Amino acid sequence: MALGDGYSINSDPEEDCEETDLLLNNDMEPAVKEAAAPQLCSARYSLALLMFFGFAVVYGLRVNLSVAMVAMVNDTESHQSLNRSTGHECPAHSDNRNSSKKTDGPDGSPRYPWSPETQGMLLGAFFFGYLVTQIPGGYLAGRFGGRIFLGGGVLGTAALTLLTPLAAQLGVSWLFALRALEGFGEGVTFPAMMAMWARWAPPLERSRLMTISGAGASFGAFVAFPVTGVICESLGWPAVFYICGGAGCLWAVFWFVLVSDDPRTHPRISEPEKNYIINSIGSQGSAHGWSIPLVSMMFSVPLWAIIICQMCSNWSYYTLLTSLPTYMDTVLHFDLQQNSFLSALPYLGAWLFSVLSGVAADHLLEREVMSVTAVRKIFTLAGLVLPAAFLVAVGYTRCSSALAVTCLTLSTTIGGASAAGVFINQIDIAPRYAGFLLGITNTFGTIPGVLSPIAVGYLAKDHSLAGWRNVFLLSAGVSIFGALFFLALGSGKIQRWAVEEELMSEEEKME
Repeated sequence: MALGDGYSINSDPEEDCEETDLLLNNDMEPAVKEAAAPQLCSARYSLALLMFFGFAVVYGLRVNLSVAMVAMVNDTESHQSLNRSTGHECPAHSDNRNSSKKTDGPDGSPRYPWSPETQGMLLGAFFFGYLVTQIPGGYLAGRFGGRIFLGGGVLGTAALTLLTPLAAQLGVSWLFALRALEGFGEGVTFPAMMAMWARWAPPLERSRLMTISGAGASFGAFVAFPVTGVICESLGWPAVFYICGGAGCLWAVFWFVLVSDDPRTHPRISEPEKNYIINSIGSQGSAHGWSIPLVSMMFSVPLWAIIICQMCSNWSYYTLLTSLPTYMDTVLHFDLQQNSFLSALPYLGAWLFSVLSGVAADHLLEREVMSVTAVRKIFTLAGLVLPAAFLVAVGYTRCSSALAVTCLTLSTTIGGASAAGVFINQIDIAPRYAGFLLGITNTFGTIPGVLSPIAVGYLAKDHSLAGWRNVFLLSAGVSIFGALFFLALGSGKIQRWAVEEELMSEEEKME
């Protein structure tokens, strides 16, 4: 999309015209224009809302162990020895001293003598399985539709979550394997979402529809952290996994009853809305063939810009997602309910900020204020560099719990801006292959989910302020590098290899 008389970032004038043509269509009939206006009861926004709750469940299933771990671990003796060795750097709050001693839960729930390194391995186990199914899930969802893969991924993960208390009793190896299997099931969900939006999201509504649905992840973390803490203290930690697993199974029922893969097959969509979606997306909304341009993808610079940037962004995101409750417990000494609520607070801001960023991004595109490339880069920079500054600040707040929580909340809140940037860029550069591309980028982006909890376990193994400062500084540095990499090499234009493959497919059909 052109910037007035100027050009899109990293583009030439001819390519800008192509980008504009893909987004804008002013020759719509009045009925179709009416359908183009965002409507809460429309089929596409109903799908976004159902996806929102689906990803809320997904992240509840993912983070429940992070909070429950505080209640599952019997580390009274290790805390005493650590307090002696670190000299009470941050003494417990007066109202928490009596609650700092950990005993069995209200129902006599068992506790386990897991070291910080073991806890880090268990928290990272989910991502070992999550790595495996991203690319196959994206490929199959792009070929056959995302409905069965998104719904099946949530349902399978929810069913496995019900077995968590049993696996913990059987031993660390069993729990590690179960969490890896949960990740295996959940790995297909985000690529399936992207594949569905490639068929459902009109180009000028991509940012808001995808950020609404994806914001369910932050909302899920926001709800799961405090609810998990309350359940642990009132019903015992095993109830966390039974309730979360049951919620996932219930959501899957609604999903399979109400959702269709394509606007053409949806039984309740209005005719004007269906025509608007189909005409605005065009042929890029159809399924891709069995063959895909792998070599071209492998050498695509904009794709590698997304990969590197997502890896860097996810390092800090997964560090906080898996280890923030441990920081709240071992350094700031909040009790379990305070811990879970304060760990959730940053994700409330991220949820709201990501949705607002999606609306703002689409507004800029509709008004032709900026090109797609410029919009993606601006929101990516805002969502990575500013949060990194607040992470650096957290490392120097020492024992000021109020200041630490404020900086963490601001960091994660502003980080929600990247939801309208690099995290939806796959559908810009190759809409037909968006699910497969998300599988690729999420596979690389999941590597930090495996490594960051392990790194935290070693950097902060003595629970010292210096150790946690290194954790936050590392996360900030990685985020800044990712933002600069995307600024230099990212793009918002559909790539030639995506268009060429489409033309070849059309020629094959005509022969």
